[in-house]
Amino acid sequence: MLSIAHLTSAHPRRDTRIFVKQCRTLARQGYKVTLVVADGLGDERDSGVHITDVGHSPGRLGRMLLGTRRVLQRARLIDADIYHLHDPELIPIGLRLKRLGKIVIFDAHEDLPLQILGKPYLAPALRRLLASTCAAYERHACRRFDAIIAATPFIRDKFLQINPNTVDVNNYPIPTEFDADAPWDGKRQEVCYVGSLSAMRGVGELVSAAQLLQSPARITVAGRFSEVALENALSALPGWQRLNRPGHLDRGGVRALMARSLAGLVTLHPEPNYREALPVKMFEYMAAGIPVIASDIPLWHGIIQSNQCGVCVDPFDPAAIAAAIDYFVRHPHIARRMGRNGRRAILEKYNWPAEAEKLIRLYQELPAPAGNRRSADRHGASG
Repeated sequence: MLSIAHLTSAHPRRDTRIFVKQCRTLARQGYKVTLVVADGLGDERDSGVHITDVGHSPGRLGRMLLGTRRVLQRARLIDADIYHLHDPELIPIGLRLKRLGKIVIFDAHEDLPLQILGKPYLAPALRRLLASTCAAYERHACRRFDAIIAATPFIRDKFLQINPNTVDVNNYPIPTEFDADAPWDGKRQEVCYVGSLSAMRGVGELVSAAQLLQSPARITVAGRFSEVALENALSALPGWQRLNRPGHLDRGGVRALMARSLAGLVTLHPEPNYREALPVKMFEYMAAGIPVIASDIPLWHGIIQSNQCGVCVDPFDPAAIAAAIDYFVRHPHIARRMGRNGRRAILEKYNWPAEAEKLIRLYQELPAPAGNRRSADRHGASG
């Protein structure tokens, strides 16, 4: 039985992409799967996956220095056959593991150079310098890894120029996780946004849109604010009183919220790293059978228009956002039809089972690890 260690210093232990989808999929294939995390919550076993914790390191700098060192120490102690890295700060660890003769996969969740270019708190010249330095280091390191997994086709195409063994494994939903059969007449006059609450993710415009609503609808924003100052500033606006704020919800809470909502919001600003992104929540709204109100980013617009599963708006225009919400409240039959269209698209193409096949195939085609493992082991068989 081949052993696999997934490594993260920045993600929660039950991250949807890492644990719920990838680790559990590989464990079901017969691999011995360990997930190394750094959250301070201790060790446990869940769904055939051994979760081992190296402890929490406070602050971004502490995580990147002390946390990554602890992850490397634990990774070496595990002595797995294959290591699957989920954070850019772990790339140096990947190079160390390669020198030890290990099989290493880097999972690019985001386009990091583009992400840096979208950091508003950095001076433009510094942004460009950091982004170009990061891109150069990616090219240096990632060509040495055995495989690259990309979260979107756009990221895949970038890494294919660096490492030919690159495949996109999109973060599409698990259809059975969502209640698409919730009775439409039982829904509330409520729309939802699920995710981190930040200026770039459009939360300010959502508060302003709430004030402009002509219908009795309320907007539920489920997530944590990235900055206390932003939350304090928005709480002084009139639209704040039209928001439901349950905070961060677990997967069950998200499922229940989407099941009772009339539509889902994903009105992120068109920052460089969002323009070619595939927002997980957009597809989760579709999986839940509710229409999407999304930013008019060309990639997203193409998906929504081709599947007739929602509307696109200017994310900087609160009046347009409010009008879209009012439209679905006043035309529930259209909302229901678009929701069904989105659900159908998930079942036909935008779903995790199809992506899982690509993940499994990549693992099966990896080179045999050092130590005279039989090639048959690469299929996850236990002998």
